[in-house]
Amino acid sequence: DDIDRAYFAVFDGHGGVDAANYSAMHLHVNVGLHEEIVKNPAEALKCSFQKTDEMFLFKAKREKLRSGTTGVSALIVGNKLHIAWLGDSQVMLVQHGKAVTLMEPHKPERE
Repeated sequence: DDIDRAYFAVFDGHGGVDAANYSAMHLHVNVGLHEEIVKNPAEALKCSFQKTDEMFLFKAKREKLRSGTTGVSALIVGNKLHIAWLGDSQVMLVQHGKAVTLMEPHKPERE
């Protein structure tokens, strides 16, 4: 179609780099192939995070890997920004020199 899209993501591995590297290699593919990517990008991001997690857990069990990762991704579709995150990583938007709060990060003390 004629809509511009851009995808960005950052992963912060915990206990090693396996989960972060796996996510960096697979999440964007899962997003791009998701059936809702055109109609509902937010749903595509959410489902793709879950699918990527399930895929890595299968690999981790098979290969006895013990790492994890946090992650944030931004998907720009036309003039709309969609953010997805897992764990305590954060996304910041700076507009005209001022920080704009886009999300409240996961913290142990938050319900």
